[in-house]
Amino acid sequence: MAPEKEHNGLDNYAFTGVERFCELPDGEGRQAKDLSEEDDRNRLAYCVTDVPPWYLCIILGIQHCLTAFGGIIAIPLILSQGLCLQHDSLTQSHLISTIFFVSGLCTLLQVTFGVRLPILQGGTFTFLSPSLALLSMPEWTCPAWTQNASLVNTSSSEFVEVWQSRIRELQGSIMVASCFQILVGFSGLIGFFMRFIGPLTIAPTISLIGLSLFESAGANAGNHWAIAAMTTTLIVMFSQYLRRITIPVPTYSKAKRFHTSRVYIFQILPVLLGITLSWLICYLLTVYEVLPSDPSKYGFLARTDIKGDVVGQAPWFRFPYPGQWGVPTVSLAGVFGILAGVISSMVESIGDYHACARLSGAPPPPRHAINRGVGMEGVGCLLAGAWGTGNGTTSYSENVGALGITKVGSRMVIVASGVLMVIMGVFGKIGAIFTTIPSPVVGGMFLVMFGVISAAGVSNLQYADMNSSRNIFIFGFSMFTGLVVPNWIFKNPSAIATGVVEVDQVLHVLLTTSMFVGGFLGFLLDNTIPGSKRERGIVAWNEAHHEDLDDTLESGEVYDLPFGLSSLSSSSSSCMWRMPVCPPIRPRAPTEPQKDSLESREGAGKANATQIIVGVAL
Repeated sequence: MAPEKEHNGLDNYAFTGVERFCELPDGEGRQAKDLSEEDDRNRLAYCVTDVPPWYLCIILGIQHCLTAFGGIIAIPLILSQGLCLQHDSLTQSHLISTIFFVSGLCTLLQVTFGVRLPILQGGTFTFLSPSLALLSMPEWTCPAWTQNASLVNTSSSEFVEVWQSRIRELQGSIMVASCFQILVGFSGLIGFFMRFIGPLTIAPTISLIGLSLFESAGANAGNHWAIAAMTTTLIVMFSQYLRRITIPVPTYSKAKRFHTSRVYIFQILPVLLGITLSWLICYLLTVYEVLPSDPSKYGFLARTDIKGDVVGQAPWFRFPYPGQWGVPTVSLAGVFGILAGVISSMVESIGDYHACARLSGAPPPPRHAINRGVGMEGVGCLLAGAWGTGNGTTSYSENVGALGITKVGSRMVIVASGVLMVIMGVFGKIGAIFTTIPSPVVGGMFLVMFGVISAAGVSNLQYADMNSSRNIFIFGFSMFTGLVVPNWIFKNPSAIATGVVEVDQVLHVLLTTSMFVGGFLGFLLDNTIPGSKRERGIVAWNEAHHEDLDDTLESGEVYDLPFGLSSLSSSSSSCMWRMPVCPPIRPRAPTEPQKDSLESREGAGKANATQIIVGVAL
């Protein structure tokens, strides 16, 4: 990071016009000009505890919502196939609205009471594999008549019970499994578990999340390969080839009135731009009857009018509430399957916390903040299960990356994002609009998204010694077996017959979940085959996730509990500081000027942040 992280006068990497958010004094301005280009790019416009102007919070909050848009809407669209909802667009829109609402609510809880970093919460792909494995069991296989649009009456009680019974099963499993995450987080056990989890466990687990979803990507893209290829090409072009091209955008400031600033729009919103352009082209091809109107012909599913008047049928306002699909049910197989996703999500989130801290100008997160973050994600999964999203919540790596692009690390921007997602969840028309995206466009997005997830898992191998035959064997065997075993179980579902129905169900769900098979084998082999910590990558992993950052805000300013709870818990007369989620007692420092604290840079900033968070929480 840059040697100085002053709040005033720091360039924004995404907004590169002449205007700056604040002006440096002359001496500091001359010193800033002498910095190298690399240091200049690494500086932050707003640190984690700073409060940008309200309009900037809204603008960047919308950007974070749009960045998470692809991942959030992809989950209900994938789940709708296992829930027998392929031909019920209105219910799909309700699921999309619900997941937006819960994601916003969990984001506010995480930023306010959790790890307290500017990190967005949203649906997690780690829950998809076990969820689809559960729904593939014989008792939950969709009836044949639900696959025929002409036979489906979406308002009939029989059809409603078909899909609601399945989502209630997912709800109960998610709620019970999330209690494990709450326990591990708030009790501080996550630190103990992480001693045994290294890159050779994480790499196959994360990679198999993306690889196991190739059928869903192929099925959607195969409805019209040309449209899917166009969507993929646009996303790749925007995110890779045009990412350093700036676009002039009109802006306003008191000093310069109306003027233009140049924005890295392609780097910020490649998925949204790619989907929107493909969506628009499909609409034009539909209007001019280029795409066939006969449902039996190839390319019909690329039309934008096959969902009927779903936008007109959707209500303007619909407030999601817990238990809206009925009382959740629980099965042992579902709980064990979701537990595999919970463990993967916890490991992934810890890496996101450290990455977010680096990009937002915060110190490395201390143990009590990580414990709160993991525990609060468990609370988020519990809320997601209660509301009925069919999924859980986790930290979004895409939005962590957006911090590095915009150079605005303020958590108030993420608070604004959370409020906006709650509002989007209440407006029923918004969810209905998303359901009209043609399936080939969604398939093209999946090709990019799932490929990136798979590669992100493999990238963890950079910490291990991949010249070691031991590590090559562990990773290769875990990956290949994680693909072979689930595929064979799917084709031979009756092969598991222990005589105990509950055990058969648990084994079926676990062995058809690729990330569990690969992750378990990686964990078992990595901890039993002899190898040094440096060879296994444990040393490099710990160094990368616990490195000290210079010239950042004090840890207490960033990670302490809000509303004075930290001072209450850390007082010598209170025993709360002994809890794993509370900051420890800090020795009183001698009175001296603070070099880089928030108060010295912006006196009322911290008070304003507290007031805004209090208002949002209320």
